[in-house]
Amino acid sequence: MTSITTTCRDISELLPAAQTACRLLFQECFKAGIKNIFITETYRSQERQNYLYAQGRTRPGQIVTWTLDSNHKSRLAWDIAVAPPRNLYDISTLSKVGAVAKKLGITWGGYWQAGNYDAPHFEIPLNWAMPKGYKLEGQVIVPSNSKLKVQLFVEDKPKEKDDDVMKFTNPTTENAVRDYIQQAVYKNLIDKSWLEKFDNGTMTSGDFEGLKIIIQQRM
Repeated sequence: MTSITTTCRDISELLPAAQTACRLLFQECFKAGIKNIFITETYRSQERQNYLYAQGRTRPGQIVTWTLDSNHKSRLAWDIAVAPPRNLYDISTLSKVGAVAKKLGITWGGYWQAGNYDAPHFEIPLNWAMPKGYKLEGQVIVPSNSKLKVQLFVEDKPKEKDDDVMKFTNPTTENAVRDYIQQAVYKNLIDKSWLEKFDNGTMTSGDFEGLKIIIQQRM
């Protein structure tokens, strides 16, 4: 059993609709140039909610939550923060994310009234559906720490079906994929042979999917 002091940052612990909504939010933030945000909490047990509610009330510390009945425990909510050099809860950045969320039918806690105000918090209703005109356009990297930036990988379909080597017609996409691999090398999450494989033009789609799994496991 997970300790009440342990924070869960895994979006796979959310309900499927909330996972989709979260990925869509990060995708649209990426497209809007907001790439310095990351997940700080997803699912929260009732026991952990009780523990957090006690802080600043019956337990020392500042008050961090106003409710015992959070949608975190319903697997419909997630919290985010802002990476350095910005402040962890930089309101300018969070407000921009909140504006994006509003277009997607995602509730932002920054719009709640005083007393309930919760700028890092986002959630969806149980009946949430993706708004018309939106779709997940590719692989969305949703960081769970401040070391990585939000990324969106849209793989171009190869003209030929004779092999599975990654091919790009969009230089921006190619540069984004290379930057993602290079960052992982710099952080010693993978060895430089992966970057050489990419630069040699021999990396396949399967290679890249496996590489992403390795990186996530070693973060």
